[in-house]
Order: sequence, then structure tokens, then C-alpha cells
Amino acid sequence: FCVVVTDMCFLPTSPLQPPSPAAAPERRSFSRVTPEDLAFFRKVLPGRTITDPDLLESSNVDWLRSVRGSSEVLLRPQTTEEVSQILSYCNSRNLAINTQGGNTGLVSGSVPVYDEIILSTALMNNVLSFDSISGILTCQAGCVLENLSLYLEDRDYIMPLDLGSKGSCHIGGNVATNAGGLRLLRYGSLHGTVLGVEVVLADGRVLDCLTTLRKDNTGYDLKHLFIGSEGTLGVITAVSVLCPRKPKSVNVVFLGCETFEQLLQTFQLCRGMLGEILSAFEFLDSECMRLLNTHLKISNPISDCPFYVVIETSGSDATHDGEKLHNFLEEAMTSSFIADGTVATEDSKIKALWSLRERVTEALTHEGYTYKYDVSLPVDRIYQMVTDMREHLGDRAKSVVGYGHVGDGNLHLNITSPAKDAALLAAIEPFVYEWTAGCQGSISAEHGLGLKKRNYIYYSKPSQAVALMGNIKAMLDPKGILNPYKTLPDNLQLPH
Repeated sequence: FCVVVTDMCFLPTSPLQPPSPAAAPERRSFSRVTPEDLAFFRKVLPGRTITDPDLLESSNVDWLRSVRGSSEVLLRPQTTEEVSQILSYCNSRNLAINTQGGNTGLVSGSVPVYDEIILSTALMNNVLSFDSISGILTCQAGCVLENLSLYLEDRDYIMPLDLGSKGSCHIGGNVATNAGGLRLLRYGSLHGTVLGVEVVLADGRVLDCLTTLRKDNTGYDLKHLFIGSEGTLGVITAVSVLCPRKPKSVNVVFLGCETFEQLLQTFQLCRGMLGEILSAFEFLDSECMRLLNTHLKISNPISDCPFYVVIETSGSDATHDGEKLHNFLEEAMTSSFIADGTVATEDSKIKALWSLRERVTEALTHEGYTYKYDVSLPVDRIYQMVTDMREHLGDRAKSVVGYGHVGDGNLHLNITSPAKDAALLAAIEPFVYEWTAGCQGSISAEHGLGLKKRNYIYYSKPSQAVALMGNIKAMLDPKGILNPYKTLPDNLQLPH
């Protein structure tokens, strides 16, 4: 594709592939639910087949309240066998299924587009086993992330991922979307920490890849097909996860920087001096701090700065960790990388400092309508996107806000307006995707594609790769009943 050389990166002059609008395509030729279908579901799930419109309301609307489905049936299985019976029946009847966990996704991947049957994993919430020697947890897909964290903390372990939505999101949804979160810098992605999955395929067959082995080099590692597949290839019913030991020493530092260049210098110094105890390096800009103060009445614990950093260390020796942290802060101050800062070692203060980063999303909900983007970029380009977007939009946007995970190059770009604005959206897209592609980035770092971004996949993946994804989808779900209209673009010849 043609590019324009600039001092920041290569910007395409036109989209890599002309995308269709993000709106839903026409409804495919799936069957509609009949009284006979309801009778079958009620037999399999007595008392757990929901048809009351009032009870269905929250499951039909996404977390951002930007998309509303029209499903008339909510199924709440408790076991893998029940899921198997449901999918086998729906496949034979050509009934579309929308699997739903905590419904905290930000790309409308967890709610129906039309009248798909909602299959909720909320009642599949049991811990199946935990090995206190190896640290391997096996649980059902509907376990809430925070509940798993509390379960493990009592046993001196922690989950390898931590999200702002941990009080609502389900581990099955985390795996299905390959959620990243605040601990990825230390523990890596779920592709590394998930050891096995149990999945029910579209035709009801149960694929038992629920291994608890850390090493198994026999054939294709099929679990990776389902991690990040957003429910389009199968329904994840259970997972096994390798969990780290609970650190005995945790410190959180909140720092202010005058420039983003100084922030990057702080990050480089941090990685070199803190090394193995560094578990998180997050940033937020002054606009984030303004929103936190204005809408949530959260005060800035340090002096005002253009940029802020949250650093977490975790280790096994408080004295050792404290000394390393002290030396790092002393060097950072001496080098004039940071303007101000504060340190927390007590749980209450640690939570207070983390809330400055974790509650930005909540603060944004009070600012108006929010257009959310989750991109991966070279670390030194992260904030240039925010700057360029502000310049590009001018006064058409109420605010342009940037925060995210510096450690893995993940920017959360948020653009607000008083109300939903088609003209503003047209100015944002495809500019944001062209900018990202021009820097060889990814248009989705951790949120997935869902309904909203499915047609923009070509900005991050070559057409051959997308075509192969379509082949895999057709093989595992020939009728296309699993989470239709999501993840894959409309121009693929998918099953109907």
C-alpha cells in the first residue's frame, strides 16, 4: 500500500482493505426459537431457561450500553454435559448461540446482535481442583476473576492476570478474549499461563484439552485456537491455569513526569534497576487525572504533572525489594526523569494508588459518550498517537485521553463527546486504524475485535491469514452458529 513518510511512522494514504461500516450485517438465515425448542431447553435446564424480557434486558445490552440485542432466550447451564446437549440441539436446529460471561467486553462481542440465544456461564462457577505444590488451578469458565483471586490468596498464590473489571469478568471470557491486564509485564499473556481448556464444539462434542502439564510436546497445541477466539470456535467450559506464588513484599510507586520522553527514560531505568521484581508499569496523562478528580472526586497524591506512572514491585524479601526501589527512585530523581512521587507499602495505600489507574474507565463514563480504542504500538510511539489524534480532531472532540500499559506497548485511547456523534466517528475511523497500521501496530491489543472491529482486521492481519481463520471457522463450526457477526470480517464466505 502507498505510504507517506513522516517523522513518526508510515501512514497509509488509504485503508489496507476498504472496510464495511462497523454496524451489524444483515441477519443470517438462522432458525428462530419455537415453543418446541423452549420445551427442550426447559427439560435440559429446569428453572434455568429464562424468557422474561425484564430478566433478559441486562444480558442483551453491552457494558458500554452502545449495542442492544433482541434475544428472547437466556440459558444458564451448570455443567459441561448441559452445554453439550444445548449445542448439539442448536446445531441440529440451526439456532445461533451467543456465549456470555461477565459481559464486561468493550467491543460488543458478548451480546447478541439479533435474536441469538444467550448461553450464560454464570452458574458454571466451581473450582475443580488446586495443586498447592505446582500452583495449577482448574476451574469452570464462569468463575469470577476476583473470586479466584481471593481463593488463591488464602493459599498463598495469585492469579497471573489482574483486570479493572475483576469483580465481574469471568475467567472463561478472559481466556476467550486473551485478556491482558495489569500483570502481563511480569507473568506474560494467557497463551503462556493457561495450560489447558475444555471446550464444547458447535456440534456438541466435548474437546478435553484440560491438561495440567507444563510440558506436553505431542502434536498441535489446540488450546491456542480457542484462547482469543472470542467464542467463535467453541464454548470454553473449564480452564487450567498456572498461578504464581503470592509475593511477600509488594510496593507501589506513583510518579509524575514532565514529558513522555522522561516517562520512557524512567521505564528504561526501571527495567534495568528493578529487574525481576518489576510487575507493572502503567501510565496515565493529565486528562485522566482531571476526569478522576472531576467525576470521582479522587485527589492527585502528588503535584500536577503532564504524565503519571504507576509502578508495582513484588518479591519475596521486603528488605531486598525496598533497597532496590530506593536506589531506583534516587537515580530517577538525580537524573531528573521524575518531578514528584509517592510510595505505598500498606494494602490500603496500595489500593488507593492503583485506583488512580483502574478507575479511569469509570471516570470516562461520566464524561459523555466514549469512543474506545485499544492498540499495540512500538513503546516510543504510544503517546504520539494521542497527540496526533488531538490535533486531527481539534475541537470536534470533548476530550482525547491516553493511558495504558507501557510495559507491553498497549495504549488505551479514549475520545469523548457530549453524545454519540456520527461525524466525529467518521473523523476517528479509519484514521486511528491507518495510524496504527502505519506503525506496524495492532488495532486490538487485548479487547478483541467483537462486532465493532471485525471489519478492520485487515489493518493488522494479511488477507491470507484472515482467509485461513475463515477455513478454521468453517471446519469447527460448519453452520456458523457460534457467536455470529463477530471477530471475522463480513467479506469472508462464512457458513450461513
